Amino acid sequence: MSLAVFSAVLAAALMHASWNALIKVRLDRFASISLTSLGMAVTALPVLPFVDFPGAGAWGWIGVSLCMHIGYRLFLIRAYEVGDLAQTYPLARGSAPLITTIGGVILIQEVPGPFALAGILMLSAGTFLMSLRGGGRLAAFNLAAVGYALTTSLFIAGYTLADGMGAREATTALSYAAWLFVCDGLVATAIALVCRGRRLARTLAVEWRIGLLTGFLSGAAYAIAMWAMTKAPIASVASLRETSILFAMAISVFALGEKMTGWRAASALCIVAGVVALRLS
Repeated sequence: MSLAVFSAVLAAALMHASWNALIKVRLDRFASISLTSLGMAVTALPVLPFVDFPGAGAWGWIGVSLCMHIGYRLFLIRAYEVGDLAQTYPLARGSAPLITTIGGVILIQEVPGPFALAGILMLSAGTFLMSLRGGGRLAAFNLAAVGYALTTSLFIAGYTLADGMGAREATTALSYAAWLFVCDGLVATAIALVCRGRRLARTLAVEWRIGLLTGFLSGAAYAIAMWAMTKAPIASVASLRETSILFAMAISVFALGEKMTGWRAASALCIVAGVVALRLS
């Protein structure tokens, strides 16, 4: 993986952790994540006149991705409602690279090299450790939150593989990303209106600024990741994105007032080791 791709994915990871933390602290997370999707669509609209219209192959992957994103959002919201950011976020994100790696080997015959595989395993091990013991005591382990988080990881792996292949199929990764974001925003908004109706309109009137901010951060982070997946193996990019867990830990400690523990420090070192291995791959 080149230094340019490596650095870009790290920047995307920081953006990803930031918008997740912003959603975590909102009182109505369903509305917040729906507004984030709408914000992604709004920020992508000005890009459409300057990118190609995707071909039939790319649109097929967009369709798969839309379905995966719907499931991802619904289960992520439930995970945040019943669990702490420091547990649910690492588990949801940390399980996905392993699933993505297996899916990449089976579906597109993309087999990681030795260093890449070591990096993926160390990143996943670090995130599992942070999730299981990040709060300090295993007694705090929330089974319901873990179930929602693991299901979320399946959807993450699904849309990661779909979007990696779609970005490669399209003329450019930006054209694929822009059309995906606009379509996803429309679908997410339609679902939110069915579920919330006028209540969503009232929330939008109050929180449209935060929706635009989280939408921009989410869209920029994922567009960078899709571009990176056209330059490097999908599983390696997906794993490196999970350095967002380190940023999420820092946010949870310094901004949300959660406790820093020895277990968190150990898991962070494991994640850093995985990052180094991926950089050497």
